[in-house]
Amino acid sequence: MGERSLPRLTAVGDRHDERGRRGAADAVRPDLERTFRAEYRRVVGIARRVLGSGREAEDVAQDVFIAYGRASVPAEQAPAWLAVATAHTALNVRRSDARRSRRESATATADWAPDVAEEVLSAARRERVREALARLPRTQALVVLLRHSGLSYQEIGAVVGISPTSVGTTLRRGEQAVRRELDSDDTPG
Repeated sequence: MGERSLPRLTAVGDRHDERGRRGAADAVRPDLERTFRAEYRRVVGIARRVLGSGREAEDVAQDVFIAYGRASVPAEQAPAWLAVATAHTALNVRRSDARRSRRESATATADWAPDVAEEVLSAARRERVREALARLPRTQALVVLLRHSGLSYQEIGAVVGISPTSVGTTLRRGEQAVRRELDSDDTPG
C-alpha cells in the first residue's frame, strides 16, 4: 500500500490553486493585523458591555474580525464599521441567548435555584440593563451602545445612517426607555 498524500496545511488566506498561485478570494487584507491590534480591546469592550461575559465578548470579536477580513470596508472606516458590527453581533448573541433562556426556563424543574452571581445586586442590575437594551428597537440599542462606547454623535450618525441631531434624540429616547424599565423593576409590588 502506497503512502497517502496529505492535504497541505494552510493558514487562512494562504490557499493556492494547483499552479501555486494564491486565490484572490482568499487574500488577507493588508490592514487586518494593524486594525486588529489597534481595535481589538475596543471591540471586546463593546461586546462585553452587551453580553457581560469576557469569553463571549472574545468570541464576538473573533467573528467580527473574520467578517472585517472579508469585507471591502475602506481602512479609514474600520473603527466605526467594527463598532457597529460588534454591537449588531453582540445584540444578536444576546437575543439568541434570551430566546434560549426562555425555552430552557419553560422546561425547567420547580426546584431550580438562581446562580449565586445573579443575586449580587450590581450583576443583577447590569443584567437588567442588557435585557432592556435587547428589547429596544435596533437603532436605539445601537445608538445607546455606540455612544456609551465612546463614539461621537457624528460617528454614530455616519455608521447608523441618521443625522447627528437624530442621534441625540434617539439616544435620549433609548436611555429613557432603559431607565423606565429599570425603575419599573425596582418598584415593589
